Amino acid sequence: SGLDEKAADAACKAVRKDGNVSEFEQGRFTPCKSDPGKPPLWCISAQRIVHDQQAATITYQDAQFELFGVPVFYLPYFQHGDPSVKRRSGFLAPEFHSSSYLGFGTTLPYYFALSPYYDFTFAPEYLSKQGVLYKGEWRHRVAFGDVTGSYNVKVAGIEQDGSNLPGDIPQDRRDRLDGWRGSVQTTGQFSLASWWKFGWDVTLESDDTFRRFYKLDNILQTDRVNTVWLQGLSERNYFAMQLYQFGGLLVEDSPASESRVHPVIDWQYIFDKPVLGGELSFNANAQSISRSDGTDSNRLAADARWRRKMIDGIGQTWTPFAYARADVTQFTNGFDPDSGLSVPEDTATRAVGAAGFTYAYPFVAHSNVGTHVIEPVGQVIARTANVSQRGIPDEDAKSLVWDDSLLFDVDKFSGWDRVETGTRANVGLQYTFQANNGGYARVVAGQSFHLAGTNPFTDPGKAPFETTDANGTKLFFPDATNFSPSSGLDTDRSDYVLGTYIAPIQNFRMVAQSRFDEQDLSLRRQNLYANVNVGPMALHAQYTLTREDPALGILSTQQELMSGIGLRLTDSWSAQAFTRYDIDENLWLQEQFQLKYSDECFVLTASYIETHITNPTLDIKPDRTVMLRFELKHLGQYSYKTDALGHLFGDNQSPTK
Repeated sequence: SGLDEKAADAACKAVRKDGNVSEFEQGRFTPCKSDPGKPPLWCISAQRIVHDQQAATITYQDAQFELFGVPVFYLPYFQHGDPSVKRRSGFLAPEFHSSSYLGFGTTLPYYFALSPYYDFTFAPEYLSKQGVLYKGEWRHRVAFGDVTGSYNVKVAGIEQDGSNLPGDIPQDRRDRLDGWRGSVQTTGQFSLASWWKFGWDVTLESDDTFRRFYKLDNILQTDRVNTVWLQGLSERNYFAMQLYQFGGLLVEDSPASESRVHPVIDWQYIFDKPVLGGELSFNANAQSISRSDGTDSNRLAADARWRRKMIDGIGQTWTPFAYARADVTQFTNGFDPDSGLSVPEDTATRAVGAAGFTYAYPFVAHSNVGTHVIEPVGQVIARTANVSQRGIPDEDAKSLVWDDSLLFDVDKFSGWDRVETGTRANVGLQYTFQANNGGYARVVAGQSFHLAGTNPFTDPGKAPFETTDANGTKLFFPDATNFSPSSGLDTDRSDYVLGTYIAPIQNFRMVAQSRFDEQDLSLRRQNLYANVNVGPMALHAQYTLTREDPALGILSTQQELMSGIGLRLTDSWSAQAFTRYDIDENLWLQEQFQLKYSDECFVLTASYIETHITNPTLDIKPDRTVMLRFELKHLGQYSYKTDALGHLFGDNQSPTK
């Protein structure tokens, strides 16, 4: 007949025309399988059905939509693409939702298949309490000579009526939000040549809460990072240039959290021939950062590194290394930790030289079940003893997390703004087990010792103190290097670190990274992650503990637990659940549950999402969402979403994403 065998269920009469047009009298269309004598899950029946293979369309006259053989609604005329169609202009399935502060809403998207390379979806959303939220997405794939890639642009906007915002929002904020609100979001990635790539990820928005208020972003998002980047990579060369714009989305964020990096450049080169029997590499970095209210800085830094690995006759490994680094930083509106006063403008230079070696002696034992390797490791690094870093701005080296992954790093700082000085020894013990069946286990434990010179992780002369700026905002200055005094490296004997990595079977993996106080062995930090897949079930859990660290804004111990489970009940049914729980506050931050049915013709998804995030000064409130969605294969999808679980529809509801 020309109609797909799975789609042509029955017809009283069929006529073939012009070799590609089939007409059915009193026929029906369905991709669903059904037992003999039983109606399919869904079908479209009509007095007349016309399948045009060349146009790839199926047209209905006097059509009615049926569920389990029961008519649901009637259309005098209806058309959709046949099962061979992947994309075509036309209306998509409508969406309906209701919300206590948005009101009843409906979206009727229209898809424009403009060419094989670009398209546009226009999706205006009517909200009874707010008006029309206009949304659209442009997508484009590009191939021009050696340049290939794709980009998209998403826009959203509404003429906001501030009087319709939730009642507990302060009047001054209502006034600020009254009027036009919107956002533009765009991402792209292009391959410029065999070694070069270019891309961006940028979101511009009228205010900090627009995208979260209208559920365009996750309500837990607390900052905005926009970036444009260029990257080049060859066998021995690496180049990266990135421009950033950072912005805070919290009400307590100060203007200092709004910053721009224009740009940061990294270049690395590894020489292709050995130098003194070892590997020589060169690294350079340049960074420029500015703020509307805060410290502006420009930095240029470079280093050269050499290392050589040697193994003696009894299996001991000796790895001598050396490096030299120099940088210059120019900054304005900085801070002098000695006087506590601002510095209008200054320029600082640093130079550091270092040499050392790493020693390891692995002991190997073979057994019937696998191979055991016990490896003591020691490292000594001698550096320039005293290099002043007092008052130099720290922009990229604040995020140090002292754990086993940093144990044998030559410089443990995460960025270029801080550099290690003095003499340090790192010692550790590593045990590795490789099972014959593929199982794996690795344990690393160790400690770091500051032996001589200035310890850059502590304050050599001035205790931490608090002050306030001209606007009354509290400022905390942890030490002379502007670094956290609770890093675990601030004493001559560091905290102990322990890392455990276990994968006894292919479907189970656990990673635990711990830090213990060097005096009383109390747990200072813990990250634990486990993942297991057993038959139809997948489980994952993550636990984090961080002790108080005022320098990072952590004023008390924080513990958080995230867990999730996925379960395939049958070939068609599956269930998922996810939770995020703040142990110290005894507060569930978020819960998600989903039940899904899917077969060859139908998909049904029921989801429940609840968040407990409140900010009384912003339009961010706890949210409870129930979403019912079903998709009919070859026709599209329909969804209804409300947060009214346990309540009447229309009460405390939120819109569809």
